[in-house]
Amino acid sequence: MTGFWALLGAVAVVAVVGVVLRARNGRVRLAAPRAVVPGAVPPAPVLPGPVRDLLDPAAPVTLVQLSTTFCTTCRQTKALLADLARRTEGLRHVELDVTDLPDVAADLGVLRAPTTLALDPSGAELLRVGGVPKGDTLLAALRPHLPGPIG
Repeated sequence: MTGFWALLGAVAVVAVVGVVLRARNGRVRLAAPRAVVPGAVPPAPVLPGPVRDLLDPAAPVTLVQLSTTFCTTCRQTKALLADLARRTEGLRHVELDVTDLPDVAADLGVLRAPTTLALDPSGAELLRVGGVPKGDTLLAALRPHLPGPIG
């Protein structure tokens, strides 16, 4: 009988973990606001070189998608983000395969693929999404940072 209760407990734990992971998938997490001191120049964000090289100073927002070679949901995310960038003024999408760059993922605190970072031209993180983003929610969160109409 003890084995039955152990099995039932294990199934319950797995179910709870599954529900939590599903709820967190695609959720937009806004970056913590930076303290602004009047008259002071804010420090430049420290980004790993491969990410810094992807930034375009002319784009108000760059979506950096961190993917891995064997990630199945990365292709879906790439298609979604590329479409959003194509339809939205001021939004740029780039993809970085971090399969062979574990230090980049660690420096950015990335624990899963895909993870999407929205960065301003200086490299400051505006928001991040773990998993496949929800297009409408992502665009709504980016609205204050984009110059034109939202696609």
